[in-house]
Amino acid sequence: MQVSFAAVRPENTDVIGFVIQKSQWESFAFPLDNADAARETARLARFEGNAGQSFLYFAQEGGRTVRIALVAVADGDAADYPRAGGDLLAKVQTCGAKTIALHAANLDAKAAAEVAYGALLRNWRIDKYRTKLPETSKPTITGLTVVGAPAEAEALWPSYAAIAEGVALTKELVSEPANIIYPESFVERCQHLQALGVEIDVLDDKEMAKLGMGALLGVAQGSVRPARLLVMKWDGTGGKQEKPVVFVGKGVTFDTGGISIKPAAGMEDMKWDMGGAGAVAGAMKALAGRKAKAHVVGICGLVENMPDGNAQRPGDVVTSMSGQTIEVINTDAEGRLVLCDALHYAQENFKPDTIIDLATLTGAIIISLGKEHAGLFSNSDELSDQLLAAGKASGDKLWRFPLSPAYDKLIDSPIADIKNVGPRDAGSITAAQFLQRFIQDGVKWAHLDIAGMAWGDKDGPTWAKGATGYGVKLLDCFIADNYEG
Repeated sequence: MQVSFAAVRPENTDVIGFVIQKSQWESFAFPLDNADAARETARLARFEGNAGQSFLYFAQEGGRTVRIALVAVADGDAADYPRAGGDLLAKVQTCGAKTIALHAANLDAKAAAEVAYGALLRNWRIDKYRTKLPETSKPTITGLTVVGAPAEAEALWPSYAAIAEGVALTKELVSEPANIIYPESFVERCQHLQALGVEIDVLDDKEMAKLGMGALLGVAQGSVRPARLLVMKWDGTGGKQEKPVVFVGKGVTFDTGGISIKPAAGMEDMKWDMGGAGAVAGAMKALAGRKAKAHVVGICGLVENMPDGNAQRPGDVVTSMSGQTIEVINTDAEGRLVLCDALHYAQENFKPDTIIDLATLTGAIIISLGKEHAGLFSNSDELSDQLLAAGKASGDKLWRFPLSPAYDKLIDSPIADIKNVGPRDAGSITAAQFLQRFIQDGVKWAHLDIAGMAWGDKDGPTWAKGATGYGVKLLDCFIADNYEG
């Protein structure tokens, strides 16, 4: 879908859209042939401008029958605008209409851009494998024109478009089935980032073995798909920011659970167990696409967790790159084994002051937070506050959980330095406590458990059922607010 900006509404527009704040509703002047009819029709449908309300109807405009769409947002709630754009798009995505004109004279520049951004996100779907999809179910919208917005909206748009491209990459990686996206093909899907100025390095399984990444490779040893470590480097500061911010993503491209195998029902969903790595790749594309003035490195630990005759067994002891030994109690607690080596590699090679990992790490976080927030764990109040603020601004919401030495005893091993899983109690916290043991002194670290947020079981405000793209705008906002100001 192409997004453009214009002073007046293009002729022959199929859909005319309005996003209206509650306080504007009573006095809103519809730029339509029959503004009174628009208001009366909305009233009959009980549209009162309350946040989240929407209404679609047909009307005569310029001698043509067109669709008129109204969406209401809360006064002053910036996070509502992408949702409103997504709602607007979803109402007409498959109706046969091709073009939308969004009247935005009542919106400020940022709000207008964010409505268009939300519509662009919501228009993404993965239909490539649906060979018998009826014509009436196929998306038809090809263009959205933002009409009458302040001039600054068009100036803001390239950055929003770049972020949307990053979200689209994340959705693509997370949505593809595991026979299509596996460690090697994940790397290939990210090669195009080089054209944006991202420097890419890839470590294969032999190179990782030489570095002593026994934890990560232990997860991969049951699969015919070899592991990869993908490193993406973007420096938009010309060397001024010496130490990069590092993002690390869990990239388990399919997770059977290994020998501690998962139940068959629902296992097909485990193609999205690389949602953290997908978010890191998408964030790197967004940052490079908008030429962010920051120095950022993205690292993805990529493995497939399978249960063949060479697979890791419960009770095995592996040695991580840091030298710490790990007793593998449960092979389905594999993400932390991947992350601990990736985190250590990041610290050894890039010496960051700040490191953030993202992972679909625990089912326990879904029990705690459902699908409304991702879990945030951090050794730094400052970093935690920055991420919480970015979560609020981006709409990728976070909720902070505690870390404490009191939880360490739950993952002490009788035969190794640490075991990879504790009891059922505090499952998400003990997973974070595990990762914290691999963070070096003086490094500000945050762990984001996004297990409830990477995938939607139903349509969401800016995604169709499936991959949500969670984390891309969060990381972009974090960088913009704290490194580019």
